[in-house]
Amino acid sequence: MAVDIRTYAQPLFFIGAGMSAESGVPTYRGSGGIWTQYRYQDYACQRAFERDPQAVLRFHQLRRTAVAECRPHAGHLHLARLQHLHPAVTVVTQNIDGLLQAADVRVAAELHGSLWRVRCRCGVREDRNTGAYTRLRCADCGHWVRPDITWFEDMVDEPLFAEVGRLVAVCDLFVAIGTSAVVWPAAGFAELAHRQGAHMIELNPEPTALSGLYARCERAPAALAMPALFPLST
Repeated sequence: MAVDIRTYAQPLFFIGAGMSAESGVPTYRGSGGIWTQYRYQDYACQRAFERDPQAVLRFHQLRRTAVAECRPHAGHLHLARLQHLHPAVTVVTQNIDGLLQAADVRVAAELHGSLWRVRCRCGVREDRNTGAYTRLRCADCGHWVRPDITWFEDMVDEPLFAEVGRLVAVCDLFVAIGTSAVVWPAAGFAELAHRQGAHMIELNPEPTALSGLYARCERAPAALAMPALFPLST
């Protein structure tokens, strides 16, 4: 049965790696995931960056090159159209690949940062939406810049997580798409939405650790499930 998004005042879509995987973006966990092939201790933590910043930046440039070959799928595009028709739709993502934005989705929060930005310890942030990490040092202070993403062992962006917590606390529809429900503290937002009484829908081909929280579970890829579940209406 289709869901009429117009019956909800504060619908929130919570996006995980599975949605990007449908576009060919490699996941980090699971069979064939990035961390089955590489050690995060060598490429995705501050200690590795301090030890060998050039090796870390080369690794992330390979990731950028791979992601640049991927395109938004029908699920991304449908979400963009849905949001255009119903501006109350809020989108929060755990993904760093930028595919939602490429589909013209308005993203309220990137919980784990963006592969397409860099930052410096002096506080400078810079978008690098195209091309390579051609300038590896900060133009302001001369230090190495690093990808503006949350690495292993990093502290999360507490103000950002607090803001997302406020958005989740007031949503009346919580739709999780492609989330593994194993990455904390992000996975806790589903529990918060459930406690606050939101209607809960999970879109994921496989069950997750938090599937029991959801009133409805669609076991299909987002590219197929989104248009069927949320028909466009004015």
